[in-house]
Amino acid sequence: MQPAYHQHIKSIFLSLFIIAFSLTIKAQETNYHGFKCLDFKFEGQDAKIVFPEKADAGRHWIWRARFWGHEPQTEIALLKKGFHVVYIDAAEYCGNQEAVNLWNHFYDYLISQYQLNPKAVLEGFSRGGLYVYNWGSENVTKVACIYADAPVCDLRSWPGGKGKGAGSPDDWKAHLKAYNLTELTVNKFKEMPIYNAVKLAEARVPVIHVCGAKDEAVPIEENTYVLEKTYKEAGGEIQIIVKEGGGHHPHSLKDPYPIVRFILSHTAPELQDLPSPPNSKMVISFRGTIDNCRIKFDHEKKGRVAFLGGSITFNSGWRDSICNYLQQKFPETDFEFINAGIPSTGSTPGAMRLVRDVLSKGMIDLLFEEAAVNDATNGISPKMQLRGMEGIVYHAIKSNPNMDIVMLHFVDQDKMADYNRGKTPEVIEQHEKVAEYYAIPSIDFAKEVNDRILNGEFSWRDDFKDLHPSPFGQAIYFRTIKHFFDTSWKNPAPMEQNPKKLPGKTLDTNSYVNGHFEPIKNAKLKSGWKLIRNWIPEDKVSTREGFVNVPVLEALQPGATLKLKFSGTAIGLFVTSGPDSGMLEYSIDGAAFNTSDQFTQWSQQLHLPWLIMLEDELLAGKHTLQLRVSATKNQRSKGFACRIHQFAVNNYNQ
Repeated sequence: MQPAYHQHIKSIFLSLFIIAFSLTIKAQETNYHGFKCLDFKFEGQDAKIVFPEKADAGRHWIWRARFWGHEPQTEIALLKKGFHVVYIDAAEYCGNQEAVNLWNHFYDYLISQYQLNPKAVLEGFSRGGLYVYNWGSENVTKVACIYADAPVCDLRSWPGGKGKGAGSPDDWKAHLKAYNLTELTVNKFKEMPIYNAVKLAEARVPVIHVCGAKDEAVPIEENTYVLEKTYKEAGGEIQIIVKEGGGHHPHSLKDPYPIVRFILSHTAPELQDLPSPPNSKMVISFRGTIDNCRIKFDHEKKGRVAFLGGSITFNSGWRDSICNYLQQKFPETDFEFINAGIPSTGSTPGAMRLVRDVLSKGMIDLLFEEAAVNDATNGISPKMQLRGMEGIVYHAIKSNPNMDIVMLHFVDQDKMADYNRGKTPEVIEQHEKVAEYYAIPSIDFAKEVNDRILNGEFSWRDDFKDLHPSPFGQAIYFRTIKHFFDTSWKNPAPMEQNPKKLPGKTLDTNSYVNGHFEPIKNAKLKSGWKLIRNWIPEDKVSTREGFVNVPVLEALQPGATLKLKFSGTAIGLFVTSGPDSGMLEYSIDGAAFNTSDQFTQWSQQLHLPWLIMLEDELLAGKHTLQLRVSATKNQRSKGFACRIHQFAVNNYNQ
């Protein structure tokens, strides 16, 4: 009984001390975003407590560790829900044991003086992560959950700069001193989040982190991801929201709802807002209608559907699901599905091969077109992004005014990064100009996926995984397209088709609206070239389907020359670009020679199909191309080779 008695006496004295201390505190009332705030000194440190208009029944609260007032959107949202917000400045302690002791005293004061909930929500921005995890690990029964934002979890990463990050030399000295460590002893130090968080995990304290994928100050790989592994292995719950392209700043999320939802789910579930409907994050532009194909499918019981794009179209996944959906939607219709996806190709190759790969198959009723990923990753200029996409849409409608077209913008990390910077990706801007001008419906998966990741629904790293989506990602694509069709077709179909009308002029007079391939047999070979009827690479490097065991014009040495007479406004080469691809020199109509490099960032590991547009602003008429292999080559290339599959020509003139 003696220890219990002593503990009881200690609690009485502590309570009396807090009461006496409280009587000496002088507070100044201020305004914090429209809420009452008391500013005061506690044990010589600046402290604050912000009051909601009406406290929630559980008297919940969130405790900010550092950087008072920075990106306060989560706190403001919680204040509106009835939470209190508290803070005490312990900057000079760097989250060490002295900081923990101060927090212990402040916690006791808050509970006694303001009858706050015994379990706090901890909020740690950046180095604030040291405070919330160091205090929380010693007080696991007093923590409801943790919200950490780009948190420091390993002193060696920041401020030490011993890994990817630059570190902060002055802060490194201050933190070593605060923790009584040296450059050597810090390597064995265990009282920091990557180690002590395991105590919180074992106590089943839920955690959410919000981080930038490109954080150069506090790299996510050395901090959050290391802590995550420890946390999960110990059975703890941790959720990570990663902002693609984001750095250390800005902290938090513009819309704090996912953070607030997480906090409320572990404190006051009754205060949560109703969940958003599943389609709330879909980004669909319902332009015009897609009734023409529906009428054809219903009335004639026949349908031809084409899919034009790159590898995301070529591969199995969303495309197969859409084929199955259409077949189930129109069970009596005899469908022909055309997979015209070719990996690595974007809108310019699409415009040039539209006739060969799509229109030559017969009258197309429904066309899916995607090129946003390859147009961007292949470094295609904005001007060509528009010219290629307009070429596809214009040419398709001209071939069949009753054709319905659906434009798709698939996601990659660069596009997500643009959206996180508040910018629409350039390629989507260009393609959307075309979709708007020709009243073509479009679906922006890049924004949808990014918004849903920020909403905490899933992650890129674990769920979506790649720009070539996992089955999980493919299912997201399918569900959104299905929702688009179900919504577009919710009303009865008209009785007759409504043909599309082409505008009086194109957006760009040089768009590839009559792009096509001309055969390699049309070239006049002068020297150094030969026709390979069934080309196979001798270096055993990977190839793309459809670009091996086919005819090519091949030249392997500098000086090889050919001529091509053509009629049109643009000329290009559809080549295979591999490890030995060289540079080309070309002249149009006897003008000075220009140079074009065939070698790409992927050429070292793949013979890939590549379209090189040499000129696309020629005067309409007849022209002569002179082409020769240059004696200069890319320093990464193993040779001077050129292998031409087709000549690309645009012979349209408005």
